[in-house]
Amino acid sequence: MSASMSMSMSSSRRSSFVRSSSSSSRRRGLSRSERSWISRSSTSSTTGSSTGEPGTLEEPKARPRPGEKKGFVEEMRIVAMKLHTREQAPKEGQAEMPKERPKFAPTRDGYLAFLSESKEVYDTMETIMANADADSAFARFQGTGLERGDVLARDIDAMMSKYDLAEYEPSEDGPGRTYAKLLRELAEKDPPAFICHYYNVYFAHTAGGRMIGKMVSDKCLEGETLAFYQYPAADGGEQTDEEEKERMKELLGDVKATIDDVATGWTRDEKDHCLEETSKSFEYSGKLLKCIMTTSS
Repeated sequence: MSASMSMSMSSSRRSSFVRSSSSSSRRRGLSRSERSWISRSSTSSTTGSSTGEPGTLEEPKARPRPGEKKGFVEEMRIVAMKLHTREQAPKEGQAEMPKERPKFAPTRDGYLAFLSESKEVYDTMETIMANADADSAFARFQGTGLERGDVLARDIDAMMSKYDLAEYEPSEDGPGRTYAKLLRELAEKDPPAFICHYYNVYFAHTAGGRMIGKMVSDKCLEGETLAFYQYPAADGGEQTDEEEKERMKELLGDVKATIDDVATGWTRDEKDHCLEETSKSFEYSGKLLKCIMTTSS
């Protein structure tokens, strides 16, 4: 593919995303095999279609993707779950179990590094949304209640003070800033791919991320739950664990609806491109998690 063609495709994805449309009437993209099939058939066929015109065929309907009937977020969820192991997701996981699994031995210094590197990622995403033009679909992801940048800043300061830890400064080539750089590039040139990372980072944090946080807390923080893993009530009042779960469900539901609505303005090719970015999202998030155990106390 030539550079000019690549830029054209990137520009196309950008423009179709910015025009956040609620219409789902766009023609679906066909796979390469379907286009080839139509080409071969149209040159050899002498039988008319239902219109009775010689040499014409009706386009075959593309087979629905898993979860497509429920909305695009369900497609994203299914793809993400397949990248888990059977141990992590017994019903949907398809990834191979690693041959060697290091013992889970988090440290306070390592955890501080993880929080600091993660803050680079959350700050970047939230800045992109906050600075989005009013007519951009990104503007619809402002003030979702899922934002983590500010609470991470408080947790980092509290940990350094309580446990007398030295400040951790992320390096330019570290996992946080490397990921942040990628996100800025995708937001500018490839919004559907950016939305894949957005979905996987925020939604994974409310599930597996909280489980990991609980494990680290029990081993290193005397059972304390950081603000990073909490989702306060809308009025800031007290809430039970069940009420907090309902609060998370509400916040996630609102964002799911927004992603589904935005995706109705995408072609099938753009949706598939978004889904294909899932493995890269897992790769970058995995590098962040490794920080928990790479720094010794």
